[in-house]
Amino acid sequence: MATTPPPEGPPPEVTDDQLAAMHDDPRFVELKRTLFRFSVPVLLAALAWYLVYVLLSAYARDFMGIVLFGNINLGLILGLTQFVVTFWVTIAYSRFAASKFDKQSSDLRDDIMNGGKR
Repeated sequence: MATTPPPEGPPPEVTDDQLAAMHDDPRFVELKRTLFRFSVPVLLAALAWYLVYVLLSAYARDFMGIVLFGNINLGLILGLTQFVVTFWVTIAYSRFAASKFDKQSSDLRDDIMNGGKR
């Protein structure tokens, strides 16, 4: 990720010792745990819905072929919900990152790179 250097110059170099200290920092562990708690359930839900759609398409053709109106059948509507799920995942992650993840990661990065000084 590219960042814009602050007006006083580029950020200081991070040493291997600082990186090792970051991995042992309880805030970093909690940050990883927070991301895991959000991303894994969302990923599993999205993949489960995709798998259900594929299985219905393969084995429940009569069900997927139910005409709802005009030339629109249930399979088409359920297929379009894949886009809805994708947008929902994107919006949910964006809100999650903005509300919880970005502030914590920014504070941790500042502490590691600048010794807590902004």
